[in-house]
Amino acid sequence: MAVRSEVQRIALEHQGRYGYRRITAELRRQGMAVNHKRVARLMREDNLVGTELQLSLDNLTGQRDHGEIYVNLANRLKLTGPNQVWVADITFVRLKREFDYLAVVLDKFSRNVVGWNLDRTLTSRLPLAALDMALESRSPVTGLVHHSDRGVQYVHVDYLRTLRNHGVIPSVSRLGRPYDNGNCERFFRTLKQEEINPKEYKDLEDLCLHIAEVIECYYNQKRLHSALGYLSPAEFERTTVSSDAASIADMAQLKI
Repeated sequence: MAVRSEVQRIALEHQGRYGYRRITAELRRQGMAVNHKRVARLMREDNLVGTELQLSLDNLTGQRDHGEIYVNLANRLKLTGPNQVWVADITFVRLKREFDYLAVVLDKFSRNVVGWNLDRTLTSRLPLAALDMALESRSPVTGLVHHSDRGVQYVHVDYLRTLRNHGVIPSVSRLGRPYDNGNCERFFRTLKQEEINPKEYKDLEDLCLHIAEVIECYYNQKRLHSALGYLSPAEFERTTVSSDAASIADMAQLKI
């Protein structure tokens, strides 16, 4: 996992100019004992070679796609309801014989997990499936902000295209500021402490069944959050919608 993460960082830092041999050399300079075949395989699996990475980087800088990616736009907005800012991130889950990866999309206002996906690889399809789930379940209006870190998966052409096709504005964390995406970090910490670390799973399918139950039946619906006034995410959203409806009704009565 450490090698994969460092390969991604180096590839992005050098904007696709480094091939597997130079990245291998850089890793060895840092004290990592890796061979070039392993680095090449990781780069292929994570779409860090050839035109795919360059297209993603072009989108990040606006060279090929005239849409913009805003730096940390999410933290500049005052939230008044759900589906205004979503935050997304990826973490790893260590099983007995493999590493698996979990991508999530959270509503920043309510901490509701609106999309998630588990997979064995870190390719762009991992977070894209989580995004598709969120878009299908929420059907957000144009102007929603989607915030993530600067991972290659989130600046991939397919991911950015999906965002813009739904009128979603992409936002990324500042360089060297991983805590800009603190909501997802806290969610992952809670999930691992309360569900993943205390248990053992047979395989990816077993893990997926448990994660689905925890996220959709427990975390979103029942778990109380101190930041939400000790309401669950679903209850917090219902309360907010009811309060807004009551305020609108009161205003209408005053006008009458």
